[in-house]
Amino acid sequence: MSLLTASAALALPASSVTPASEKATSDTWVVTLGATVEYGPTYEGSKHYSFGALPSFDLHRLGDTPEYSAPDDNFDYGLFDFHGLEIGPVVGLRDDRLNLDNLQLGSQRRVHWDFDAGGFAQYWLRDNQLRFRTEIRQSLWGGDGLVSDLALDWFQPVGDKWLLSAGPRLSLANSTYMRSNFGVSPTLAARNGRVSAFNAGGGLKSVGVTVAATYAISPEWSVQVYGKYNRLVGDAADSPITSRFGSPNQNIIGFTLNRTFNINF
Repeated sequence: MSLLTASAALALPASSVTPASEKATSDTWVVTLGATVEYGPTYEGSKHYSFGALPSFDLHRLGDTPEYSAPDDNFDYGLFDFHGLEIGPVVGLRDDRLNLDNLQLGSQRRVHWDFDAGGFAQYWLRDNQLRFRTEIRQSLWGGDGLVSDLALDWFQPVGDKWLLSAGPRLSLANSTYMRSNFGVSPTLAARNGRVSAFNAGGGLKSVGVTVAATYAISPEWSVQVYGKYNRLVGDAADSPITSRFGSPNQNIIGFTLNRTFNINF
């Protein structure tokens, strides 16, 4: 399981984990804590950028081979495994968004992050190398709707220290999410006087790609640099929040420092 909150990343080369031959007891766990600094849009659809900090967390039993993960995986727990198809719950952080109740589209006013939760499924088309993954997550509060993310990643170790990964992304959202983040109601439009009403419907929200490079400094320490590019499409791109005051091109750069240690229960 891995926690990569919003965009934090954890994907270690196999040489940086404890081999099965060193397994001590069945109640020993390998814990990895990480801290990420990220530079990206202030909110989805924004053309203004800012820095943010995020935590990450990974846990697996000593002796188990940890699966690689991508920078935009969220915290998951595999409950079922059907011939390689892993299914279970997932929890993540939802990005900041524009505060439409204060439709100051020229300002940086926004609604801060919250949590979302749902389910994930992933399948390794090639063992620990080519992976398909999907997540479906519903906002836990604030009425911010449901999103579904699909990803295909290729993981490539290089030597004993490096792990590279890259893959395409596709994101969909329901009408509640789209209205919350990209819609402009007639009431708000009339109150603001600067934009026309816009009814954002559910459907395809963005397409993009994620790349990452992880370097194992030692068995305990690793660093990762990653980049994500998403292109807003459909109503997410046509909304005046994006087309008039923001940009459909969403770029994120992140740096993560990870520390791994063992815990006995």
